[in-house]
Order: sequence, then structure tokens, then C-alpha cells
Amino acid sequence: MEKYAAVNPELKELWEDHILYEKQVEKLEAKAYRTPTEEQTLKQLKKQKLEGKTRLHAILDGYNEQEGN
Repeated sequence: MEKYAAVNPELKELWEDHILYEKQVEKLEAKAYRTPTEEQTLKQLKKQKLEGKTRLHAILDGYNEQEGN
């Protein structure tokens, strides 16, 4: 992952976003009670995190295919 992030800025940005979303999700999930706004934010963060992770895996799969050839 790290060797590709150095040459692919999109991959690096996706990874940094993933880490940021993870921290925000953990912070909200740690709360005993969440307001409706926080619930909506949590739902949106999880969606963004999943979309980014899907794109991240697609990019990495492409690199893995190239190395396999």
C-alpha cells in the first residue's frame, strides 16, 4: 500500500480519508447517546468510508494484476 501511495496521489488521499473517517466514526460510536444529527453524520461517514475503501481496493487490485503479469 505504502509503495503505491508514493506514486499515486489518489491512493494516498483515499487512505488518509479512510483513517480520518475511521477516527470520526469511532468518536461518534463511543458516545452513549447520539443526537439525530449525530446519527445522520455517523451514517454519512460510514457511507463515505465504504465508498473510499471500495475505490482503494479497486486501485490496489489493479496494481496487483499488473505485478502478476
